[in-house]
Amino acid sequence: MVRTPLTPEERERGEQLGRLLREARGPRSMTEVAAVAGISAETLRKIETGRAPTPAFFTVAALARALGLSMDELIVRCAPVPV
Repeated sequence: MVRTPLTPEERERGEQLGRLLREARGPRSMTEVAAVAGISAETLRKIETGRAPTPAFFTVAALARALGLSMDELIVRCAPVPV
């Protein structure tokens, strides 16, 4: 199965998610947060750097829980900017 290339807006939304998660992580290490979320530190690294701009829903939900963020907050802060 061939994956459709992401649009610039989808990439930007993924980068925004990564910045938000990095900000919420604060001084905690990637390894610590990833362990609490039940994902690998490499997966978290890819999300934070925008190399995985469309992570799975349950990955995002687990990270939100580990970082004390609500899914509603993530949706609002990562929503595309209207043009």
